[in-house]
Amino acid sequence: MSETQTIVPVILSGGSGTRLWPMSRPERPKQLLALTAEETMLQLTAQRTPGGERFAAPIVVANAAHADEVEAQLSAVGMAPSALILEPVGRNTAPAIALAAIAAGGGAAPLLVMPSDHVIADVAAFHRAIEAALPLVAEGWLVTFGITPDAPETGYGWIKIAEEIAGGVHRVERFVEKPPIERAQAMLAEGGHAWNGGIFLFRADRYLEVLGRESGPMVDAAGAAMDGARREGVRVWPDADAFARSPSDSIDYAVMEKAGRVAVVPVSMGWSDLGSWDALHAISERDNGGNAHAGEVIAVDTAGCFVKTDGVRVALVGVKDLIVVASGNDVLILPRGRSQEVKKIIEALKKA
Repeated sequence: MSETQTIVPVILSGGSGTRLWPMSRPERPKQLLALTAEETMLQLTAQRTPGGERFAAPIVVANAAHADEVEAQLSAVGMAPSALILEPVGRNTAPAIALAAIAAGGGAAPLLVMPSDHVIADVAAFHRAIEAALPLVAEGWLVTFGITPDAPETGYGWIKIAEEIAGGVHRVERFVEKPPIERAQAMLAEGGHAWNGGIFLFRADRYLEVLGRESGPMVDAAGAAMDGARREGVRVWPDADAFARSPSDSIDYAVMEKAGRVAVVPVSMGWSDLGSWDALHAISERDNGGNAHAGEVIAVDTAGCFVKTDGVRVALVGVKDLIVVASGNDVLILPRGRSQEVKKIIEALKKA
């Protein structure tokens, strides 16, 4: 692949982000929020691949309900997309990426697939990993980026790393689904494993070829949806009836676990998927008491707490290791370490 080969960023922005309730809601999910900087998660993602000789303008796949907000946020940071594909219905990541691959022309262009709501603190390390992968991508390999693990995480998929096949690039021996804690501890101790960060690099034609072989109805539905799409400026509305016929599956299950030539670039780049308030606390600056807070917060004799408010003042006295999040009329309070249980609140709210 030439030094000036242009990479097409594909930003997946269809998630609902309910694990960061009450700030993240279906109408304004976490990728549209400013959680770690002045910019939103979507803006930060787009800015990692600035347009020019190396990166083309991004293709963004988003929920149709968020079209105005996505376009406005990207415009505000000078990252207008070449296409804003507005999903009529959610069908998971594999069909969403198929829509983007077709929009990119379905040829040899390398697609860099990125979720819109991840943190990458060391963008230079990310770019080095991309450069390491490109020669193999040109040969038809599907590449994922393996995050250097620092804990026995059970909320992520893992990758067993095999032999090195090019500088910094290894063959994938196998993907491991989200493991029980004992298995995660064993993989961490053993070494030779990485977290599956959900970021991928491959040629558009190669992706469509493998997906077509493994799930023909998915590629057929995506193709028909794009053939029948309505277009207005950069916005693309795939045909709803055609896309609804697609099976729903993730890229991991539909493609990566089944393809023949799959490689991984292990990389330490300050990555987090911000999958919980605990995860945000872990990467936030803290005061001398170990508290991280944002908004109008008063903390007295308080330690190890994460407090965030976008409106009302929050005051804490004599407590420790709590997560407190206030947004609008809702306040979330729970012990640190249990923020994954926010899903129980979402379920209770749906029943109510």
